[in-house]
Amino acid sequence: MIWTAPEVARIQPSNVAGERAMLQGWLDFHRQTLRGKCAGLTADQLRLAAVEPSGLTLLGLVRHLSTVERFWFREMVAGQRLPEIYVTDADPDADFNDLDTADAAADLRIFVDECAAADAAVAELGLDHLFRSRRGTELSLRWVYLHMIEEYARHNGHADLLRERIDGATGD
Repeated sequence: MIWTAPEVARIQPSNVAGERAMLQGWLDFHRQTLRGKCAGLTADQLRLAAVEPSGLTLLGLVRHLSTVERFWFREMVAGQRLPEIYVTDADPDADFNDLDTADAAADLRIFVDECAAADAAVAELGLDHLFRSRRGTELSLRWVYLHMIEEYARHNGHADLLRERIDGATGD
């Protein structure tokens, strides 16, 4: 097993909170949901694809969301220059590909570390902090929080289906 249930404590976001606390609460809830979908599975189960022709796996989702956390919070908002985790020029979808040799435990640790690093990178910035996207569009940290919540919500729906296929487990 890679992650066990006690390590994944999903905390319900507050119903009454300031905007930043509410956004962070929902983002953390979705991060924890993904971890919960992976809890108790072996590396081989995490690599199990949905159904052909899809190659989508829980491990691929974890790797993808590590990449997205790093990109939006650390690189774009905080302006940090960082190397890619998985993606290469030759394979821009490497986070989803070549999972046969991937170290699932290491990839899950990277995910946890990237989430913590993302939070630290923007901790002192206000929601109105502005930056320019690679396309030159002006965006705010608030937009990134909302985008990330949407990104996780979509991918957690995929994770629900993947987990059900693996062992029949269902739930939020």
